[in-house]
Amino acid sequence: MFPRTLRPGDHTVSTAPNGTDPTEPLWRPDPAKAAATRLVAFQQWAATTHGAPAAPLAPAPDDATAATRYADLHAWSTDDLQRFWTAVTEYFDVRFSTPAAAVLPDATMPGAHWFPGARLNYAEHALRFGDDPAHADRPAILHLDETRAEPLAVSWAELRRQVAALAATLRARGVEPGDRVAGYLPNIPQAVVALLATASIGAVWTSCAPDFGARSVLDRFQQLAPVVLLAVDGYHYGGKDHDRGAVVAELRGELPSVRTFIHVPLLGTEAPEGALDWAAATAGDAEPEFARVPFEQPLWVLYSSGTTGLPKAIVQSQGGILVEHLKQAALHLDLGPEDRFFWYTSTGWMMWNFLVAGLLVGSTIVTYDGSPGHPTTGALWEVAARTGATVLGTSAAYVIASRKAELHPGRDLDLSAVRCIGTTGSPLPPDGFRWIYDEVKPDVWLASVSGGTDVCSCFVGGVPTLPVHLGEIQAPCLGAAVESWDAAGKPHTDEVGELVVTKPLPSMPTGFWNDPDGSRYHDSYFDTYPGVWRHGDWITVTSRGTVVIHGRSDSTLNRQGVRMGSSDIYEVVERLPEIAESLVIGLEEENGGYWMPLFVVLAPGAVLDDDLRARIRTALREQLSPRHVPDEVIAVDGLPHTLTGKRIEVPVKRLLSGTPLAQAVNPGSVDNLDHLRFFEQLGRQRRG
Repeated sequence: MFPRTLRPGDHTVSTAPNGTDPTEPLWRPDPAKAAATRLVAFQQWAATTHGAPAAPLAPAPDDATAATRYADLHAWSTDDLQRFWTAVTEYFDVRFSTPAAAVLPDATMPGAHWFPGARLNYAEHALRFGDDPAHADRPAILHLDETRAEPLAVSWAELRRQVAALAATLRARGVEPGDRVAGYLPNIPQAVVALLATASIGAVWTSCAPDFGARSVLDRFQQLAPVVLLAVDGYHYGGKDHDRGAVVAELRGELPSVRTFIHVPLLGTEAPEGALDWAAATAGDAEPEFARVPFEQPLWVLYSSGTTGLPKAIVQSQGGILVEHLKQAALHLDLGPEDRFFWYTSTGWMMWNFLVAGLLVGSTIVTYDGSPGHPTTGALWEVAARTGATVLGTSAAYVIASRKAELHPGRDLDLSAVRCIGTTGSPLPPDGFRWIYDEVKPDVWLASVSGGTDVCSCFVGGVPTLPVHLGEIQAPCLGAAVESWDAAGKPHTDEVGELVVTKPLPSMPTGFWNDPDGSRYHDSYFDTYPGVWRHGDWITVTSRGTVVIHGRSDSTLNRQGVRMGSSDIYEVVERLPEIAESLVIGLEEENGGYWMPLFVVLAPGAVLDDDLRARIRTALREQLSPRHVPDEVIAVDGLPHTLTGKRIEVPVKRLLSGTPLAQAVNPGSVDNLDHLRFFEQLGRQRRG
């Protein structure tokens, strides 16, 4: 019997394989190391200064005591938001040039305003470790790509110099607080410099990865009318150079607001006419200047995947992101100046913005521009080994791909520096947990996390003082009032419900761009439960305080009155070596019936014959329930994803219901439209 996780309608916690005790963790922190974490140090300080629960100096004697201690701290952090967030700003020495009149005078959502009257600058905090002469020559960034044998180091001093020089260039060209600066850049040091230079001015940053096509980029950037565009000439991926000159020319032509274009010659081309070359833009030698802006001044704009209509342009603030990321990086990942922080990401995903947060706590951040699977599936593990990463972030999909490729990174590579592995993007199935402890490191802290672009952070995630249980996220994060609600809007435990957040977080959007009355923002999160954030995920909060994420609630499967999470089906089906990827859809039919097909992408050489169909059905019936067995199993050439790699369920459901493709999805938001056209044709066939 394989591990079994909670699904809608279930009332038990996950069970371990082979009949082992389900309460026995996969990993426990070393007691002495747990007692020495930044989380415990913060709690001890906050207990004496702000009334937090006392943090005993002695390590917790058992798992239950550790869980109770964290639960008490978490309850304080959400019951008394004003004292908790005051403690965060004081403990991490947030530099207010003007103090706040209050912390949170009104906690009503939407519309909660944090630290009114306060002024600060995010970039000042991201660069302040370079102020220390002892720190200045240490690497702030280590960079690798597919063409580079050794990491390129950018020191704290050099990072400060480049940020100051670029900011001076932008100011000289008229960029002011509130102006928008857009980057069409991969995950390279230049992107970090551009973000920090923009923030230092008080301007607003936004970015897209260069694998986005022109239409996808314009759907995002045109909403903001940027005055500056920074773009590469191309990028390296999968062993090839990808020229983006034509796309960049189209962007320049379709963004008439752009007054300054900065050419970043990643492929070595000359700057086109009217462009400023990156080297010239960063050639100056000056000290950074930081505009002290209001706490809620926009820092950046992120985008929803936008599978229908234009992507939501999500505005997050300088102060809100600063305090949230200080908390998340230092207390939940235990990051500090001795760490090297590597998360595989692109500039089109919020995890890139969170990677930059490593600078806030003095960590060296590792940027990597390239394929996670080139030249082999183990490329990311090799990057971690070559850079001496201490905290390695990846996705559930990459972990499962590594397992299917039968990799042995712990045996074949020197990963001795890695103390923490983070995963996000989609729920990590129990098989992924097992593989990490079997094949990477038996003593590594696995920090599976879940949050969203909407808050650019985590609602639930890692806690360095708690054990790791199979298939479960360790706990809700400090300051995040996370609950699982039933259909009546009541909190419950050990049952699947809607993930809601009942109190505001500082990094919640200040709003959406071009949403003057806030109606689109309200309808996105607060329409279901007035005054309460509904995130759109199925979640279980267990009796021991851990969390299981089951997937998106807007693509729920509902068979015979029982709600089911699609991720549970993917977990079982994708264990089979013949299945590379899968997609399940539940479709209500006009006659009152319910059709639940399972679409599978086959591994090379595999054939979807009667034997494989039978094994799929048997696995789902035995490991989940008869309700989880699909009505049909259909082989497809490929499945559609958003541009950030998430599989698309709701638009496929619309297509199968007969909605035309142009109405079911924003074409610029999808990685391969041909894969969607298959579902559109199938929907037409079913309608006759």
